[in-house]
Amino acid sequence: MKKLIRILLLFLLIFFGYKCYQTYGSVKQVMTYQSMVQEVLAENDTKANEELVLAMIYTETKGRTADVMQSSESASGYANTITDSKESIRQGVVFLSTNLGLAEVAGVDVWTAVQAYNFGPAYIEYVAQNGGVNSLELAEEYSKTVVAPSLGNTSQETYIYYHPIALLNGGKLYVNGGNIYYSRQVRFNMYMMRLFNLF
Repeated sequence: MKKLIRILLLFLLIFFGYKCYQTYGSVKQVMTYQSMVQEVLAENDTKANEELVLAMIYTETKGRTADVMQSSESASGYANTITDSKESIRQGVVFLSTNLGLAEVAGVDVWTAVQAYNFGPAYIEYVAQNGGVNSLELAEEYSKTVVAPSLGNTSQETYIYYHPIALLNGGKLYVNGGNIYYSRQVRFNMYMMRLFNLF
């Protein structure tokens, strides 16, 4: 029995070490876009900041595709139409800045604006009418009753989303309903990137 426990602990240690190594590589990949993010932010009068934008790049693609901020849909309505990383960041910052401005006017928290990057700006007004603070409960309800049905999921079909933050909170997403955990992931990735950038 003790031998089995030792083997399991060794396996977990190796797995944890591998995941840390993988995460470190992804953080360093995202940080290659730091100067580009700084340039784009300098072009815009925005409340968005470098740390937030980099965390969103990590959340969206880990910097591994040309459309690093997955901002094509906010520009054209279609995925993967942007093929230039700087243009992706520029469009992502514009969309995020618009959301931050709308959130300020509506009197809601910043994380509502971040969640609206995934759900669309109408989510900001929804939160304003329901307490003014983004939460998993509000995000789930909006995903179920607004986003998913608008994209054809009228039967409330779900699937398991295998991400630690999701699994700790039920792990369920609605098909075509966006990512209810998006703002939490961005916030977590912001802190995680701070930690990994110390090394």
